Amino acid sequence: MTVEEGYRKRYRSGDIPWDVGRPDFNLTEVVTQRPIPGCKALDIGCGTADNSIWLAGHGFQVTGTDTSEIAIQKGVEKASEAKVECDFVRIDFLANRIPGAPFGFVFDRGCFHSFRSQQDRSRFARNVAAHLEGAGLWLTIAGNADEHRQGPGPPQSTAGEIVLAVEPHFEVLSLISSHFDSNHPHPPRAWRCLLRKRG
Repeated sequence: MTVEEGYRKRYRSGDIPWDVGRPDFNLTEVVTQRPIPGCKALDIGCGTADNSIWLAGHGFQVTGTDTSEIAIQKGVEKASEAKVECDFVRIDFLANRIPGAPFGFVFDRGCFHSFRSQQDRSRFARNVAAHLEGAGLWLTIAGNADEHRQGPGPPQSTAGEIVLAVEPHFEVLSLISSHFDSNHPHPPRAWRCLLRKRG
């Protein structure tokens, strides 16, 4: 089963613990504290669009992508209820060019880390770079392998694996140990990684 098929299956079953019903605090802190000014933004693996909607409400022109038709439908409904404009595309990010590129800002929460081979992670990073304008920013939130847990949770990466995958195409601006926004009392640890496209 591919990563895309796995996500589609989980949305159909309703097994989506990452869908917390609000924008991830890692995103809101980085955008507001850095700050990152409004621009064309791409939300890869947007799910039901809480992060896309937050960005759209803060001056970004947002395209959200996901492989799940259910997620995209819910995103469209949520954006309509929030009275914000977002474009949503059901598409495989690795296999297709996303309409609207180049973007000034790319966000992914738990997409990059879904690819377990170094080759696939490098391919993902290369594709993000191809969708960004010069010096564009990418914020990725990825599972942190420093967490020794028992039981299920998001995929985990080491800091070294992240840097190895992104370094040819990106300058690492920050790589901070954080945690995922979660409705669980003990949220899984995460890397908050902000990158700038080289060249």
